[in-house]
Amino acid sequence: MSDIFHQSSNKYIQTITERNFDDITIQLFHYQYSNNSLYKEFVDAIGVKTDNVQLVSDIPFLPVSFFKSHKVVTGHFDPVYIFESSTTTSDIPARHFIRDEELYLQSLISGFQQFYSSAEQYAFLALLPSYLQRGNASLVHMADALMNISRHTANGFYLDDLDKLYKTLNTLEQQKQPTILLGVTFALLDFAEQYSMNLKNTIVMETGGMKGRRREMIREEVHEDIKSGLGVTEVHSEYGMTELLSQAYAVKDGKFRTSNTMRVFVRDVNDPFDVRLTGSGLLNIIDLANIHSCAFIATDDIGKIYPDGHFEVLGRADNSALRGCNLMVL
Repeated sequence: MSDIFHQSSNKYIQTITERNFDDITIQLFHYQYSNNSLYKEFVDAIGVKTDNVQLVSDIPFLPVSFFKSHKVVTGHFDPVYIFESSTTTSDIPARHFIRDEELYLQSLISGFQQFYSSAEQYAFLALLPSYLQRGNASLVHMADALMNISRHTANGFYLDDLDKLYKTLNTLEQQKQPTILLGVTFALLDFAEQYSMNLKNTIVMETGGMKGRRREMIREEVHEDIKSGLGVTEVHSEYGMTELLSQAYAVKDGKFRTSNTMRVFVRDVNDPFDVRLTGSGLLNIIDLANIHSCAFIATDDIGKIYPDGHFEVLGRADNSALRGCNLMVL
């Protein structure tokens, strides 16, 4: 049954479709229960019998905070990368141990192509100051991977040289070169305030996050400020996490669609076992690319899932590190 998880990364990712998603998910649950000791302890602790897990709705979701307190791995391996989340001075970073770089790349490429076609056609400019200052941020790794696929001579990361970014964007616009400006929210707002542009060939994609650098703003306000400053009709968004290998994208209005390897659910704020396909609450995520960690994650993100499958991310639960699960003694 686990043979599917030992085939080539490209073949595995290309195997996943909407039609067989549920079947692969059930197989991966049993595989991780058998090979991930932490997940097995969690499943046993909440009283779930694996013989009773016949449907995706029967699968328990591991609280995302376990990625801070434990080493969440399926099997035994020496990681090729360790992605870490950002932290405050008093916080512990989440850590995601990466066994197979090719699996990460194939998941990224497949998901990106669903929304934007081949990465080879774009120039990528990454405005990720708070992430560049950490050498193990998954978002920086993602941007670097897209740049390596693209190989455009203008590709680059920007820390605080906004004037250089402005000049590069102007040059690419004059060349009518399709470009993606990928930026953390506060940095895009800073750039949009300081430089007035009228971008016609550039997709502006925000990744969320103020990191304490600006006052918190609702998404509509953020997008209107960026659109006004940079002259774009829409602001795209990317949703990912240190604990995930897959991404979701929103091409307008902050309404996300998942890639083929990912599915999102919503759970009741007061009852973590009340999980639904639509509605508002905290987001649960299945990421079938997470073969070597845990594919079933109960996040601390507040969201809303619409009947057509689109979802919004509305914020982060207050005191999320202290909520949701009293099984942290595992």
